[in-house]
Amino acid sequence: MKKNPLKIAVIGGGSSYTPELIEGILVRQDHLPVRELVLVDVPMGAEKVSIIESLARRMAAKAGADIHIHATMDRPSAIRGADFVITQFRVGGLDARAKDESIPLKYDIIGQETTGPGGYAKALRTIPVILDICREIEELAPDAWLINFTNPSGIVTEAILNHTRVKALGLCNVPIGAKKDIAKALKVDFSRVQASFMGLNHMGYIYSATVDGVEVLPQLIEMFDDPPAGVREHLESMTDIIWPMPFLRSLGMLTSPYHRYYYRNRMMLEEEKAHMAEKGSRAMQVKAIEKELFEKYKSPHLCEKPKELEQRGGAYYSEAAISLIDAIYGDKGEIHTVNLQNRGTISNLPYNAVIEANAIIGAGGATPLVIGEMPTRVAGLVNEVKAYEQLAVKAAVEQDYDIALSAMLANPFINDYEVGKTILDELVEAHSPYLDYLKR
Repeated sequence: MKKNPLKIAVIGGGSSYTPELIEGILVRQDHLPVRELVLVDVPMGAEKVSIIESLARRMAAKAGADIHIHATMDRPSAIRGADFVITQFRVGGLDARAKDESIPLKYDIIGQETTGPGGYAKALRTIPVILDICREIEELAPDAWLINFTNPSGIVTEAILNHTRVKALGLCNVPIGAKKDIAKALKVDFSRVQASFMGLNHMGYIYSATVDGVEVLPQLIEMFDDPPAGVREHLESMTDIIWPMPFLRSLGMLTSPYHRYYYRNRMMLEEEKAHMAEKGSRAMQVKAIEKELFEKYKSPHLCEKPKELEQRGGAYYSEAAISLIDAIYGDKGEIHTVNLQNRGTISNLPYNAVIEANAIIGAGGATPLVIGEMPTRVAGLVNEVKAYEQLAVKAAVEQDYDIALSAMLANPFINDYEVGKTILDELVEAHSPYLDYLKR
C-alpha cells in the first residue's frame, strides 16, 4: 500500500454534512493518512465554513490526528496537488432549492430537488460550475480522483465523465442506506449483506440481495405484506413507502425512495401540496434544522459529530464517501455502488450513459459488474429518464435554450408542451443570474 500522505479538498466545505466526512476520515486514520484537509466555499458561505473549520480542528484534536485543516475561498489553491477532491455544493443555496420545490407545484407538477423540473433546474445551475472545477483539476491536480456527491449526482457525473478528462465517480447514500436497512430488517450483521443495484442515480432497482451469498430478495419483497412494527420502519426507510404487494410482485425488485415520484405520482403530488400548505417547502424545514446545527457547531465544547445531524438527511454519507476513497487508496478490490459510465454494463442503455451499479473498486478506479439487459418492465422508464438526463447535460454544456426545452419535455413528469415551457421559463427567470445563459 502507498504510504504517501494525502491531501483532500472539499468543495462545499461549509455544508452541514462536512462533520460526517471528518468523522469518516478520523476513524480510518490508522491506514488512511490524510495530512491536509482543505474546506472550500464561496463568500456567501464564509461564516459557515469558518464554523466547520473550527469544529473539524476540535474533532481532529480529540482523536489525536495530525491533520492540517484549513478553510479557504481560493478554490485553485485548494485543488492544487490534491489527491482527492470531494464535491458537495449547492449552487444558489437552500433558497434556490425552495424555488425548485415550489414553482413546479403551481402547475400541478411534483417539485423535488433531484427529480422532475426542480432537479432539472438544479442540474442546469450546477453543470457549468462543476465543469469549471474540472478544468482546474485538469490543470492543477491531473492525477486526483473527483468524488461527486453534488446532486443530481448522476447527471452531474455524466457531465464530468463525458465532457472532461477528470477521473471521477459519482456517489449517493441511498445504496448504502438500503443495505443497512436490509440488514436491520433481516436482523443480521451488515457485513453479511450484499445488494445488487441496476439503473440510474435515484432510479436504481435492487435486483438481488444476499446474506452470506444466499438470495433473500423474495423474502424481502414478501415482508412488505403487512410488516410488523419492528420491520416496517426499516422497509419504509429503504424505499420511503410501503408498496402494495401487487406492485412489488409485478416488479420483482425493490425500488429506491425516489421511485414513488414515478409509480405513485398523483399520490405524491397531493402529499407535497399538503405539506407545502402546512409546513412550507422541505428547503425551509432544512434551513431551520441547519440553523440549529450550526448553533451547536459553534460551541467550543463540541468535538464530535452531533446526533442531530441525522435529521438533516444524508445518513451514512461519510461511510459511503470515505470508504470509497479508502478503497481506491488502498487498492482494496471492494464492491461499492457508484455512478460511472455504462460501457456495456447494461446492454439496453447508451454506451456513454452514466449509470448507478455495483463495481469493484481499486487503485485504477471502478470495474463495473456486468448486468446485461434490463427487464422490459423497467427498461422503458429508465431509458426515458436517461434521455432527459443526457439532454439536460447537452443543454447546459451548449448553453442552448432549445435543447433545454427539449430536455424539459423529455422529463417523465411533463406531458404537456405549454406546462413544460412555462415551468422552464419561470425557473430560468427565478434562478437569475445562474440560468441567464438560457435567456434568449
